[in-house]
Amino acid sequence: MKLTILGSTGSIGTQALDVAKKKGYDITALAADKNVELAERQAREFHPQVFAMNSEKAAADLKVRIADTDVKVFGGEEAVCEVAREYGDTVLNAVVGIAGLRPTMAAIAKGRRLALANKESLVTGGALVMQKINETGCELIPVDSEHSAIFQCINGSKNRLKKIILTASGGPFFEKNREELAHITAGQALKHPTWSMGKKITIDCATMMNKGLEVIEAYWLFGVKTEQIEIVIHRNSIVHSAVMFEDHSVIAQLGLPDMRLPIQYALTYPERCDFDGEALDLSKIGTLSFAQPDYKTFPAPLVCKKALDLGGTAAAVANGANEEAVAMFLTGKIGFLQITELVSEAVERIKPTPIHTLEEIFDADIAAKEFVRAGVGHTGG
Repeated sequence: MKLTILGSTGSIGTQALDVAKKKGYDITALAADKNVELAERQAREFHPQVFAMNSEKAAADLKVRIADTDVKVFGGEEAVCEVAREYGDTVLNAVVGIAGLRPTMAAIAKGRRLALANKESLVTGGALVMQKINETGCELIPVDSEHSAIFQCINGSKNRLKKIILTASGGPFFEKNREELAHITAGQALKHPTWSMGKKITIDCATMMNKGLEVIEAYWLFGVKTEQIEIVIHRNSIVHSAVMFEDHSVIAQLGLPDMRLPIQYALTYPERCDFDGEALDLSKIGTLSFAQPDYKTFPAPLVCKKALDLGGTAAAVANGANEEAVAMFLTGKIGFLQITELVSEAVERIKPTPIHTLEEIFDADIAAKEFVRAGVGHTGG
């Protein structure tokens, strides 16, 4: 396999490279944002033909650092899209945030197999992405553990699907009340009970915004209605999601919390291969627990469902507002509860418009981020 990895220096990207190394895949191209030191190590270890850095400054630095190699270095957003469009049989998109949307569309345009870990591509541009997939015949394989689980459970039977059951760990603040959450720090929010992830997605898990975004992602991936997607708290993080069919049979995908497994499955599908990791032993787990979400304390999924129901650019607004609010929380500019409050207000007050082009999505993203910044400035943070 000739593999291109976008977002190679992030959590998913580094784990994807680990899988690729163990499987002996040919790394044709890599792309990252601005982590030059790690990019240099990856370039020297995996010898891609091309390394694209989203940051022009980082690209210039990397070019000097690896001048003794034959790896070509390019910089800028278009360079990342070019890598997605022109290199590899399979493109794994692990870019964080809405920045992953253009590379997703670039990969789809050439009909490449797309292993998608960038949920924002579907959250913000689901209609355009799925339309382009239908036009090109691009094979889309989800990498998120929940959507990979659903993909495996459905196994071609989605026409008989009654509902999707998205499991959620509940994050580090399960069973806390809003009074307790008012004083949460970024350090506390970054301590996820079971998964090791990047900062942004870890905060999204703490607010349960991540689960709301996954509802939108599932809507586009599996062609279901909003009311057919149920969220269930599962603290064990063993059942990665499940589906119920019309006869009320439920099929679930289970495994230890290791992102390398859904990454490997996306790369080897439809085949399964030996996995270099610990196997699940249910007797050691003992008990699996499930509970209903507390939407009063964690209303983020409801905000995302509302955005999905509003349609058009509303989901892009929710995503953009969340990206900005999370960044502000991580730098101490707002409190933990303000993240969801600001997203909710943005969805309520920014009128959604129909989506015909990518630019309309990015305009909505910019408007949402500006709205959040203005709101924080007005309230004094």
